Amino acid sequence: MSQPSFSSPAFPAMRMRRGRSAPWIRAMLAENRLHPSDFIWPLFICEGQGGEEPITSLPGVSRWSVYRLADRAREAQALGIPCIALFPNTPPSLRTADAREALNPDNLICRAIKAIKDAVPDIGVLTDVALDPYTAHGHDGLVNRAGYVLNDETSKVLVEQALVQAAAGADIVAPSDMMDGRVGAIRAGLEREGHVNVAIMAYAAKYASAFYGPFRDAVGSRGLLKGDKRGYQMDPANGAEALREVALDLAEGADMVMVKPGLPYLDVLARVRDRFGVPTFAYQVSGEYAMIEAAAAAGAGDRDALILETLMAFKRAGAAGVLTYHALDAARLIAG
Repeated sequence: MSQPSFSSPAFPAMRMRRGRSAPWIRAMLAENRLHPSDFIWPLFICEGQGGEEPITSLPGVSRWSVYRLADRAREAQALGIPCIALFPNTPPSLRTADAREALNPDNLICRAIKAIKDAVPDIGVLTDVALDPYTAHGHDGLVNRAGYVLNDETSKVLVEQALVQAAAGADIVAPSDMMDGRVGAIRAGLEREGHVNVAIMAYAAKYASAFYGPFRDAVGSRGLLKGDKRGYQMDPANGAEALREVALDLAEGADMVMVKPGLPYLDVLARVRDRFGVPTFAYQVSGEYAMIEAAAAAGAGDRDALILETLMAFKRAGAAGVLTYHALDAARLIAG
């Protein structure tokens, strides 16, 4: 059956500006709204008792020692942010070719999970499942002598890594490695070990992007990487391929999916949300954050307005939520 046609009245019977004439009517007619519950706050963890290590390439962002993380979690909860994401800066002495520190139940991220859950049991904790914070070569997986990242061998380690994090209290495990088949393997492992309520947020469409530089500073992997990650992360030229990746991860048991980076891939985000109708998240990555901060510092735009406008772009494209380093700032701005 054909849809009835609609013809908008012509000017002056229709004046679009009527709906923009005052704050109250703009608020009433807004198609999308931001709320603190839309945000996941990424936090970087470091060893030691120093408490805080500012990250030069991410102005306003720091690494936090385990004993200081509880305060950050309390801040997030007080502002209505439902979940935090954890990323460790593993000491160089513990980075090895086989990433064995990833499987240590007393490693940095596991201690951080426990500290947060002891202090703020009702906040969600999302953990990164990938080997790059633990490898001496900076890749997300195990490599052979030729430097090729091994898919199936890596997946076996990722399953054990996810199980260690789940046992420590993680609520969501988020494989960010882009190995084929790893979501199904992790789901099977979680079910086998009784972690049936631990969710999987798959980095389903993770691109080999130029926007990750400050993140690598934050986790201490810049300068370690041998080669690049284009052999397993997605080509920025491809959009339809992302739909195939998402379909595979959902079929393997992903509860939620993610598109990363964010703003340069809004088209992919919108296509994924429209095609699958599942909870779809975006990661506003470190390079995006740093560009906003640099623009504001240079006087190119109002910082608060830039933060809220970019986050609204994710909502407009269909994101269920956004991982953003601006989470605290945005939540405070929304609260007024």
